[in-house]
Amino acid sequence: MVKPVRKAVFPVAGLGTRFLPATKAMPKEMLPVVDKPLIQYAVEEARDAGIEEIIFVTGRGKAVLLDHFDHSFELEEILKLHGKTEALSQVQDVMSRPGQISSTRQQRPLGLGHAVWCARHFIADEPFAVLLADDLIKADPGCLKQMMDVYNDTGGNVVASIEVPPEHTARYGILDVVEDDGRLARARGLVEKPEPDKAPSNLCIIGRYILQPEVFEHLERQEQGAGGEIQLTDALAKTIDSIPFHGLRFKGERFDCGDKLGFMEANVAFALARDDLKEGMTQMLKKYVSSFYDRGY
Repeated sequence: MVKPVRKAVFPVAGLGTRFLPATKAMPKEMLPVVDKPLIQYAVEEARDAGIEEIIFVTGRGKAVLLDHFDHSFELEEILKLHGKTEALSQVQDVMSRPGQISSTRQQRPLGLGHAVWCARHFIADEPFAVLLADDLIKADPGCLKQMMDVYNDTGGNVVASIEVPPEHTARYGILDVVEDDGRLARARGLVEKPEPDKAPSNLCIIGRYILQPEVFEHLERQEQGAGGEIQLTDALAKTIDSIPFHGLRFKGERFDCGDKLGFMEANVAFALARDDLKEGMTQMLKKYVSSFYDRGY
């Protein structure tokens, strides 16, 4: 019987330089998709999957992330005073129970593996999840819930995977696949950001992981990998001989919100999925597409 996954790590120390100047004073994880920040989507996905404890790995200027999941007494009182019960419910639903959210600092940007390693004392010897808020996933059930269902059968390490064009392998951690049924792939190795001619497949890891605590033994060595950073993929590759490793092609759509076009697409997709917005959004898109073609593009 596999150990249950109760804890999730959210690496949120990045500077978000691709979204400057918007992220000069605001964490990139607080960028809104329609009316919720990216980090809230990720935390809600974790909670829906049964996660009980949230660990944020933060950096300087990230206190607003923690504040978002806490009481805002002045705002709540104003909403009560004006009878805005729906808005009040939305604000209060964001909050966590006392002691459910913790944070630690990543003082230097040394890579994803280093960020996960910074949370080691909160995890101890339990399996845990890692969620990257930049990867917004539209799925029902949520991506992490789908992964939990697989994990309960396979144990070991489980990651969310998608197939990418061969020319894009240098952007991702790539699985060296030994078995594949079209949904679940078992890997015998991992390669971080290989060039297309050296990639063992085009099946990549995106920002959802279920991991065993043994990964910390390898992260502890602080070995640098691609880009001079401490890579989580490198540490995971060293556990494959002793711990099963599977990549799940989840059912859903992933939006790379670390990229401007991906972020804009996410806003369109999530707005079109809302009953209160889809009609207006559809008309707006028709207007701009029509104007685009009228100009001869």
